[in-house]
Amino acid sequence: MLMLLLMTALQAGPAPAAQVDSALYVVGPNDVLTITVFNQPRLSGRFVVEADGAITYPLLGRVAVGGLSIRAVEDVMRQRLSAGYVRDPQVSVSMEEYRSQQIFVMGEVRQPGSLEFTGAMTLIEALARAGSVTDRAGAEAVIVRARHLPSGSNGPEPSGSNGPETAGDAPEPEPETETIRVDLQRLQSGTLTENVSLRPGDTVFIPRAETIFVLGQVRTPGEYVVRPKMTVRQVLALAGGMSERASTRRIQVVRQVDGKEVTGGISLQDPVYPGDTIVVRERLF
Repeated sequence: MLMLLLMTALQAGPAPAAQVDSALYVVGPNDVLTITVFNQPRLSGRFVVEADGAITYPLLGRVAVGGLSIRAVEDVMRQRLSAGYVRDPQVSVSMEEYRSQQIFVMGEVRQPGSLEFTGAMTLIEALARAGSVTDRAGAEAVIVRARHLPSGSNGPEPSGSNGPETAGDAPEPEPETETIRVDLQRLQSGTLTENVSLRPGDTVFIPRAETIFVLGQVRTPGEYVVRPKMTVRQVLALAGGMSERASTRRIQVVRQVDGKEVTGGISLQDPVYPGDTIVVRERLF
C-alpha cells in the first residue's frame, strides 16, 4: 500500500499544499539558468552559475545571481540590459537544472543518497524518488533540518538583574537542528498532515524496523519485522505457519526482562515484543 501511495505521488507530483512559486527559488552555484530576451537571440541561452554565484553573460560580463530568487534575477538582467544595451528588454528567466540545493534520503530506502531540490518537495515525493522504503523499514520517518533563528536575534533578553551573571544563569543554547517524526502508517492511510513539506538541506532517515525471531516447528524459521500490537499468531503466519509436527501448547518465548533472559510459555493470542524469540516445540505424541 505504501509503495502504491509513493508511486502515485511520484506520477502526480507534489501535493498542492506544498507547491510554491518557482520564481521564488533561490539560485546557487551549479544551477543552470535559461535566460530569454524577446527578439534578442544572441542574448538568450543557457547559463551555468559558477562557484562564486555569478554567470558570464554577453555584453554584461560577470553578473552576480547567487542568493537571488528567479524573479530577482529577471529584475537584475532587465535593469542591466536597459542601461544602454537594449531598449525596454523583455526578460524571462527559468531553471533548467536544479543543482545547488539538495535533500538527503538515508536508511531503509531502495536508493539512498541525495536528491535535487526543485523548489517544492514533499516527504512522499522524496521517498518515491528514492525508490520507496524497503520491507525492513520501521514505522516512522525522521526528518532532521537546520534550525533557523530569527534574524537579529541575539538570544533571550536580560533578566533585569544588575549583578554579574553566573554560569548557572546563562541560558542553554538553542539546538542547531530540529527533528520531525512522521508516522508512516498514518501517511500510508492518507493523512495529509503527515506529508511534510521538505526544505533544502533536510535529511530524511528511515530507521530499520525492530525484529523478532521465530524458530522450531515452523515452515520458514528466521527473523521477521514486528509491528505494534502484533500477536504470536500473526508472527507465526509470517513464518509460513506451523509445521504438521508442531504443538500449539508447546510455544515458548525467550525475552529480555530487566537485562536478564527469561523463557516462558506463550499462547497464540499473546502480544509479542521487539527482540523476542518465539520457539515452537514439536508435539510429544
